[in-house]
Formats: sequence, C-alpha cells, structure tokens
Amino acid sequence: MIDAVLFDWGDTLFHFAWDESLLETGWEAGLAALGRDDLPGQDETAARFRERYLPLLWVPGSLDEIEYPGMVQELLDGFGVEVTDDELARFLEAEHGAWEPARRLGDSTHALLDSLRERGLKTGLVSNAFDPGWLLHRDLERMELGERLDVAVFSSEVGKRKPHPTIFAVALEALGVEPERALFVGDRRFEDVRGAKEAGMTTVQAYWFRADEDERGLEPDFEAFTPMDVLNVVRRLLGET
Repeated sequence: MIDAVLFDWGDTLFHFAWDESLLETGWEAGLAALGRDDLPGQDETAARFRERYLPLLWVPGSLDEIEYPGMVQELLDGFGVEVTDDELARFLEAEHGAWEPARRLGDSTHALLDSLRERGLKTGLVSNAFDPGWLLHRDLERMELGERLDVAVFSSEVGKRKPHPTIFAVALEALGVEPERALFVGDRRFEDVRGAKEAGMTTVQAYWFRADEDERGLEPDFEAFTPMDVLNVVRRLLGET
C-alpha cells in the first residue's frame, strides 16, 4: 500500500526544451528589467555566462545546488555593475520569463495527478532546479499544478540535489508520509531512481520524454512508458481490481 506519489519535475511532469538562442533573450530581458544606462550588452554578458558559468549549472554527480542569484550578481559585478536585491530580483524574474517557451507541460500531467488525488493519495514534487523557489512555485501556479500538488520541493530551496537524501526527506516530512509508503516517479536512473530507492521509496522510471541509461543509477521497481502506466502501477499497489 502507498499513501503518496512523488514526481520529478523536468522530463517527467513537464519537458524543458533547451534553446540556445534563449540564453541571449534571457539576458536581454533581465538587463532591460534593470532600466539603467550603465549596462553592458546582452551579447557580451551572455557570452561570458556561457563560457564561465553555464558549465557549472549541471556538474555530473554534484550534490550541492549552485546559488544562481549569486552567480548572476557575480557576473554583473565583473562588468562593474552593482545591483540591489530588488534589482537582482527584477533581473531574475525577467530572465526566467524569457525562457517560458522552453517549458512545456505534459499533455497528461493534469489528468494523472487528478486521478491520483481522487484515490485519496497525496502528491508531491521533488526537483533539481537552480532557479529561485519563488519563481518555480509561480510556474506551478501558472501551469495549474499548485492546486494538484500537496508539496513541491526544489533543490534551490534545500541546497542539495537529488540523489542526496535530504531533498527527499524534506518532501516526505512535509507530506507526513513514511518512505516505504511512497512511490517516486522520475526519468533519471541516478538522481531519481537511485536517490528515491536509497531513501526507502518504491520507484518508477518514466520513459515518455526520454530514456535515461545512467550507469550510476539503479534498476527501478517499475517502468512507465506512458503516464497511464504510472496509474496502473498505483492500482496494483493499492490492490485495485
């Protein structure tokens, strides 16, 4: 039996379609939001970000989340631009908004979550994401997911990335659910499957956006090629006929 189903975010509930051109678009939007005359151009700032900071966003095996606002502030400082906390928040909000075309909610996400909640199950999200939590939670509300999730935990809020046990523990504690009573669904064998299994949860590897074969990962308890497969796993665990 299970009491909760937790999900990964990217390439599980939604797909992030990386678009190289949006890097410049994001910096253009962020700089414009500052509304100042003493700023460098988006081309040179984006180029420096791409060279010095982009490789730091996804360091394989890293368990410590980066401090992205500080990274942006450091880059601007390198151009002799000092920003206040309010200005930095405006920059981050505008830059994040410029990436909106890259965020695509799965067609079956709402239906799957609704079906789980109709069964009395709690739902949650555990995601490796470096953007500030206040922007990510706003994304959930915009996608009408806030009302469908009992908890959402991002690594930028916790400071640790999956598969670190802390990020899973924070979500489970918020739900009031023991790990052996929870199912975790995610696409990555290392971060999601291994992390959740080592935290004591039953696992499902999701294949509908991508097929991950990371050798550092573990075998999932179940596999799901469509969101409906997750529902079938849940039915089995609940003993439904």
